[in-house]
Amino acid sequence: MNNSMSAHTSDFCKMKMFSVAHKTVFVVDHCPYMAESSRQQVECDVLTKSRAQGVIPLAPVSKSLWTCAVECSMEYCRILYDIYPKDKLVNYIVSDSEFHILNTWRREDQSTHELMAALAAVGPPNPREDPECCSILHGLVAAVESLCKITELQHEKRTALMDTAERVANRGRIICLTNAKSDTHVRMLEDCIQETILDQNKLAACSDRLMAIQQCELVLVHIFPQGEDTLVSDRLKKEISPLLTSEVHSVRAGRHLASKLNILVQQHFDLASTTITNIPMKEEQHANTSANYDVELLHHKDAHLEFFKSGDLHMAGTSTRENGLKETITLKWCTPRTNSIELHYCTGAYRISPTDVNSRPSSCLTNFLLNGRSVLLEQPRKSGSKVISHMLSSHGGEIFLHVLNSNRSTLEDPPSISEGCGGRVTDYRITDFGEFMRENRLTPVSESSHNPSGKLPVERAKAQLERHTRYWPMIISQTTIFNMQAVVPLANLIVKETLTEEDVLTCQKTIYNLVDMERKNDPLPISTVGSRGKGPKRDEQYRIMWNELETLVKTHAGATDRHQRVLECITACRSKPPEEEDRKKRGRKREEREDRSEKNGSKETEDKSWQDSERLKGLLEKEDPESEVIKDSPDSPEPLNKKPRLMTEEVQPTEKAKGPVTLLSMWTNRITTANSRKHQEFFGRASSVNSKFELYQHLKEENGMDVHENGKASR
Repeated sequence: MNNSMSAHTSDFCKMKMFSVAHKTVFVVDHCPYMAESSRQQVECDVLTKSRAQGVIPLAPVSKSLWTCAVECSMEYCRILYDIYPKDKLVNYIVSDSEFHILNTWRREDQSTHELMAALAAVGPPNPREDPECCSILHGLVAAVESLCKITELQHEKRTALMDTAERVANRGRIICLTNAKSDTHVRMLEDCIQETILDQNKLAACSDRLMAIQQCELVLVHIFPQGEDTLVSDRLKKEISPLLTSEVHSVRAGRHLASKLNILVQQHFDLASTTITNIPMKEEQHANTSANYDVELLHHKDAHLEFFKSGDLHMAGTSTRENGLKETITLKWCTPRTNSIELHYCTGAYRISPTDVNSRPSSCLTNFLLNGRSVLLEQPRKSGSKVISHMLSSHGGEIFLHVLNSNRSTLEDPPSISEGCGGRVTDYRITDFGEFMRENRLTPVSESSHNPSGKLPVERAKAQLERHTRYWPMIISQTTIFNMQAVVPLANLIVKETLTEEDVLTCQKTIYNLVDMERKNDPLPISTVGSRGKGPKRDEQYRIMWNELETLVKTHAGATDRHQRVLECITACRSKPPEEEDRKKRGRKREEREDRSEKNGSKETEDKSWQDSERLKGLLEKEDPESEVIKDSPDSPEPLNKKPRLMTEEVQPTEKAKGPVTLLSMWTNRITTANSRKHQEFFGRASSVNSKFELYQHLKEENGMDVHENGKASR
């Protein structure tokens, strides 16, 4: 059993050509008990004030269950034909002592005029007929047989597919309007339909004129008079078998039945409701006065797709109708434009059908539109500017609800290519996208040129498109590498399915060029949108660039080993030696000092001079390569990356000097200190007094004589 279920499920997934809504079979009970009154009173004499005296008013009447069922089912068909005039079909069957098929699946039989004429020929139920001879089962069996018949659309698809005709699915829905006896009676009807489906599928397997049923939905509507308790309980959709699902609705006859069928037609065909409010109309009895009316329209739910996406249903005036099961979106009437030639930016057009087609407001609105006028509809808002979201207009004798682009006012100029739905975005990669489209154009390929051992051309095209879009930023300010000419060779090669050794070398050369740019501290095209000041520091810019480049290559690294080698090259280049890190730290500290000096530019003159001297000292450090090598002694060299130890007296003024240090004194002190560290100081210069060296220092000690500066002895 499990194997058969899985096989059926797999077959069902392959056949998605036609939905359940393609075929709908109405089975209406015509047995004697359907002639019973619905007990809903209908007043025929409403002119009580103008009635002459002595005239007896007309007694109210009530419709039968049969009349209620026929009217509601015809309203269901009318809405269906208004919105889907071609591809949604209805087969109408009446069941009593036998079944009566009122129309076929042919397109010329799909109209309410044909059905009403056939129903008039059938007539109302005969209350004197033997109830034992009548049953709804006759009509249900005929409904299953009708679902197995091929429609014109199914025949066209089967003919086009030829040897793969089994891909055309055959699914349908049966709507049964009857007066059931109990829940047990309902289960008996379901079992009968299930057995009939199995029998008909066996016959369809042996015939080319029939199609087996893959899925059938049974919607059983139990109708009972008002004032009585129902004998059948409601039940949600339930799977009876892999081929049959069933749901039960227990509804009172009259307006409750009409509301239920209106809800079902919306559920079965993905419809939605829109109420047009504040429609100005002249009063029939008082031509000089006017009043505002509301008209409810049904259409495909995609007309409200923008509301669902943006979550603005509450702003569009969503309200719940009295049944509480379906909602309607309220749109406000705008003064119609006299110029019918004016075009509007529409994103969709959907056929409409009035809910109450016979009411005066609906009739006036449809006649107004059929005369060539167009009506703009706006969202009712308590505050803010007016938003026109829809338009009603007729084309070829049919009325359509047009969806306008409500993100912009229709009175503005049409949007340019650089403006998106989110606002005025002006930095889209339009040129790059044009190049992207040229690289991924599809061309026709003959079957003879296809290699059977490889992929199909369309599969190769899809694979290429997938590779090219794994990482593709849409906005210029959101990317760095795609704005750099130096990265173009790598970006063009990394998206290829396979790489050659030459391609790998080209990618590695591109990476080394980026490393050289970072060593030279070259600027990058980093966007400053949304940031304060000059944007990120130079080190941060290169970090962003390397992260983005690594993200691009990682998305393709799993393709081949050569793609992985490109990623490994990036990883190796990103791990810098300690000397490089120290150099970067010194550069960052130098930039911080420069920023602090720029921020404190309004200080006193002495502080400014001192900051200038400090900045000059940093520049001298950078320009003097010999200052990087400092020796305490001739045999003890310092490491190359060690910062020279500067004494405090190098930058401090002499004791006698006061005020700011001059540039000459700074330069002299620095040269003196640098020279003193390059060799051992000469003994005579180190022990000199007032820049003069005393000769014969030990002569006094030996002879007991004083030595003067001329070298003459004195006693």
